Amino acid sequence: MSPCPMCTKWHDEPALRIAELEHTLVMLNRDQFFPGYTFVFTKEHVTELFHLDRAIRQGIMEEVTAVASALYTLFKPAKMNYELLGNMVPHMHWHLVPRFASDPLWPRPIWSEPHGEVILSDGEYVGRIELIRKQLA
Repeated sequence: MSPCPMCTKWHDEPALRIAELEHTLVMLNRDQFFPGYTFVFTKEHVTELFHLDRAIRQGIMEEVTAVASALYTLFKPAKMNYELLGNMVPHMHWHLVPRFASDPLWPRPIWSEPHGEVILSDGEYVGRIELIRKQLA
């Protein structure tokens, strides 16, 4: 069995790190087709919310909410999308995706059809990450 990609993501992609919170790690998605698309994933390998005790589950949800609020404030989307699936990567992680009425897939799910990746310059990633960090602080 291959290693869990979420368990190694923090170490594999340090340039995309936004924040280490008490229960979760926060990283910008390399593909910024949806500006501000961010991952929030548990530090510990866990697959289901019900596997967590109530206090930790609540702490995780507060962190997800804080990141979503920061993204909403910065990017001013029409709607924030929260995806917690885990079928392909069975490690609890959220896709937080600011959605805009002007995006080509609106209002459909982000996976409704393929799209080209939007890769930023190194400086653009640094700038976007710094803005999110400041908003989270």
